[in-house]
Amino acid sequence: MSIETKDLLLGLSEVEAARIMALAVPVRIPSGGVLFQLGAEADRLFLVVRGRIDLTLPMRIREGEEDVLLEEKHPGETLGWSGLIPPHRFTLKAKAQMETELLAFPRAALLAHFDAHPAVGLAVTRNVATVIGHRLQIFQTLWAREMQRMVEQRYA
Repeated sequence: MSIETKDLLLGLSEVEAARIMALAVPVRIPSGGVLFQLGAEADRLFLVVRGRIDLTLPMRIREGEEDVLLEEKHPGETLGWSGLIPPHRFTLKAKAQMETELLAFPRAALLAHFDAHPAVGLAVTRNVATVIGHRLQIFQTLWAREMQRMVEQRYA
């Protein structure tokens, strides 16, 4: 399967990328289906092939719960980095907003491949670190907005 990846396989040769892609298992999520829940055990990394995944933070609001959208993942983008990063628990909820196809990369298979090919492991790990860094920027922006709001309220 040939798919343009926007982040996971950057810096790898075609042969190295094909070896990583060969480890993947196809996953199909129906519209409205949940790929994973916040706090669930994470043992796979995902790549969106077709469709869209919304990454949300479930929050209690009054008597109910609402999923607050933090990020959207589109074809070629990676999600589920918790599958590689301890403590291996998903940090958000992932839900398909339309029928979505993904590739799932089992942690055990990736780590075995990285042990056999350390340079590939380093490149993929750097790429995953970039995905994590992007998430941290999102949370920093949200935190800064909230802090600004609190300070403004204090001096109003």
